Amino acid sequence: MIIFKVGADSGLLAIPCLILDAITDSKDELLSDSYDFKEVDGVVYEADCAMIEIGAVNVDTGANASAEEAAEDLDDAATKVNNIVHSFRLQATSFDKASYSSYLKGYMKKVLAHLKEKNAPESEIDAFKKGAATFSKKVLGSFKDWEFYTGESMDVDGMVVLLNYREDGVTPYVVVWKHGLEEMKV
Repeated sequence: MIIFKVGADSGLLAIPCLILDAITDSKDELLSDSYDFKEVDGVVYEADCAMIEIGAVNVDTGANASAEEAAEDLDDAATKVNNIVHSFRLQATSFDKASYSSYLKGYMKKVLAHLKEKNAPESEIDAFKKGAATFSKKVLGSFKDWEFYTGESMDVDGMVVLLNYREDGVTPYVVVWKHGLEEMKV
């Protein structure tokens, strides 16, 4: 599998890996290279999702069910879930526009501190500041269209994963902040 390397150099890796929240100690798993994702505006990664069915196992033994057995069918209904949300145990959360804006300002400060701590080049920091401001405006401008998820630990200081739908209104995709991630080779 190939993944864009998170960080200043955009070399390619051929090592399977998980993408973790780099800002908090919880290091929640947010994405992996088994999903196709692309870098957008130099500051986020977008990954298309799919709605999948889980649950409901249908076992066909080849025998005909009697009338009594048909009446005893279990209520083992399948549930449709988002494959990325389900796979990484992301937890739905909610914001109003003002609280998300406040969260985002605080989170961006943490990402900047993280970049400085790892001695990122000034050009990368400047690119992050510019790109993050632009993308933040895009999200806030279409705020009602977004869904919000935290990592499994529900760490309030961690990254909030964004979910939206493509222009077709059917295909979901998630967005994660590129500079708030780190790789874990598996």
